[in-house]
Amino acid sequence: MLAYQKNDTSHETAVGGEFMADQSKVSAYGGQDDAYTRVPKPGMPTYTEAWALIEAARRMAVASDYAALDKIEDRNKVRDAVRLNWRLWTIFQAEMTGADDDTIPDEIRVNMLTLCKFVDQHTVDTMQDPVPEKVSTLIEINRNIAAGLLDSLKRLESDAAADETGEGETPETPNVTNIAT
Repeated sequence: MLAYQKNDTSHETAVGGEFMADQSKVSAYGGQDDAYTRVPKPGMPTYTEAWALIEAARRMAVASDYAALDKIEDRNKVRDAVRLNWRLWTIFQAEMTGADDDTIPDEIRVNMLTLCKFVDQHTVDTMQDPVPEKVSTLIEINRNIAAGLLDSLKRLESDAAADETGEGETPETPNVTNIAT
């Protein structure tokens, strides 16, 4: 997770500014052009992680926004979306604890593991009482982490472009604080 290796994107095709897989090869339903069913191309772990966080946030938001929490079916839809997010964060946690390499600085590893622990605890609390306020905390965490991942990817791409043109240091891009900015 949070891959720090430099990604070679020269073989990728940008679709609408995003690196997405050819839907005819990914989707069993061929002609679908639903933005939410599009998946990133393989080989870009940082982008894939950001996409997964945004998709999990989207699913939680949809389930929470349209839920009548007095109905068991709606509460279960919210819980299913929260559970999917929990699985994603469990993968991140396993990657952080199981990685023996030094590609991720210790400070970032500790911070991510601390955040994973918070997400675990908050998820359990949210599963017991799936109110929109609790779900929105998880949504905001996902969006902010995804924004940071996308920002780091953008910096890698601009650094690579500067290296190719020999321009050296490029001006720093503004810090993205959430996915809406």
